[in-house]
Amino acid sequence: MAEQLGKPTRVLDRDREWALLREFMEDPAPQLRVAIVSGRRRNGKSFLLEALTEAAGGLYLAAVQEEGRVLALQRFSEAVAEHAGVRAGALRLEGWEEVLTTALDVVNRAPGAPLLVIDELPYLLQHSPEIPGLLQLLYDRSQSGKAPGGRIVLCGSAMSVMNELLSGTKPLRGRAMLDLRLQAFDYRTAREHWHVDDPEVALLVNACVGGAPGYRPLAPGGSPQSTAEFDDWIQRTLLDPGRALYSRVEAEFLLREDPRITHRTLYYDLLSAVAQGASTPARIGGLLERQRSTVIAPLEVLESAGYLHKAQDLLKARNPVITVADPVIRFNQLITLPLVDMVEHGRARQAWQESRPTFHSRILGPHFEDLVRRWARAFAPDETALRIGVVGSTEVPDPAAKTKHEVDVLALAPGERPQSAHARITLIGEAKATIQPRGVRDVGRLEHIRDLLAGLGHHTEDASLVLCSLHGFHPDVQQAAARRRDLLLVDLAALYGDGPVRGGQ
Repeated sequence: MAEQLGKPTRVLDRDREWALLREFMEDPAPQLRVAIVSGRRRNGKSFLLEALTEAAGGLYLAAVQEEGRVLALQRFSEAVAEHAGVRAGALRLEGWEEVLTTALDVVNRAPGAPLLVIDELPYLLQHSPEIPGLLQLLYDRSQSGKAPGGRIVLCGSAMSVMNELLSGTKPLRGRAMLDLRLQAFDYRTAREHWHVDDPEVALLVNACVGGAPGYRPLAPGGSPQSTAEFDDWIQRTLLDPGRALYSRVEAEFLLREDPRITHRTLYYDLLSAVAQGASTPARIGGLLERQRSTVIAPLEVLESAGYLHKAQDLLKARNPVITVADPVIRFNQLITLPLVDMVEHGRARQAWQESRPTFHSRILGPHFEDLVRRWARAFAPDETALRIGVVGSTEVPDPAAKTKHEVDVLALAPGERPQSAHARITLIGEAKATIQPRGVRDVGRLEHIRDLLAGLGHHTEDASLVLCSLHGFHPDVQQAAARRRDLLLVDLAALYGDGPVRGGQ
């Protein structure tokens, strides 16, 4: 089976996920085993599981959103019959228990591996909520040899529904061997997926659509290879009402995935408030003229669905900073919706020109900071001499100047816990997407912050200063980095792995 389950060449990246699924398939136990695969729509779950099913010779069944119980039973029965090699209509399966039992019987007798994949399970649960209980029954019977064994993978995009499958007293709690949450591609893999050579253009594309691999097949023509081509690409994708990638339609589509989101106007307002910079429940409520208590629950829904992110200060307990996590939704709330009348009347070029300042300040700048934090977590340990533990950001008080300093990137030493009183700090960084190159004045600011952190009792003697710039560095700071062990310069080429991190010698 190991040879059969080699990852197909068409599957980009996903080495860890494929290894976990292969290990799940190769478990020697003959009894039934269950895996859960979830993730945001467009992250490539179906693509991955279809490749796994093909490699294993298993049976892949996909639910349809608008399909009722009767039609779903009929279609699944026909698929089971086809896999068994019998004529259509030969199997008349009356209920889900019979469908599931027969499907497991069939995959156990077929030449391939005994694999059954049920994709988009939440669609089935809308009309057939008994399915998890029936799977529990089959699982428990299989452990004593009274029901077929094999492997079942349950997949879905509605994160709240998938998360509930294994929670509390739910039937499948304690019965899933694997709970795999498929993330979008990291920014370097996304660049490879889009076939973009220029790292600046790759950054621009990533700021708009993130790493969800499912967007590339929806984009007409080739990927942009210059900033001029990017401007045209934006107008014929996210800002074109006639395209599948039109951000207003896509954002609505994403919000419909979660059955808890029923009053979408409220959720749109919440997303817009956060995108505009409101970062706490009190500020969000104030912007929308609502009480803080009335926005907490819907904010938690958006967070659990993956559309909002809460970032806790690494060094002190305070309200977490809430940001929009999904790039397409962020683009829609900040760029498309404010000028939607202009966009939907064929003036996308004018709308994009009007939106450029907002794009650079509200989207590109924060996105660049986020990618630098991702670089620190995923790539800095291998590309520098830094020892990296938890990565995040913080706010440092400066009593003498009666101000506070925001630290874009902060890394603790391995093993250090966030919000410790005397944390060992290994990285203090600043990430700037502004058009000006960075210089020694920026280094001086980082040195001052390092001193302030030491004054607060943190251990900063091994902390490196990392300056990250979208538009390079002045010669003076390059010369300083060449002779200092505690100063690192990360430009766009280094961020994307095209060039070295300078300094630290």
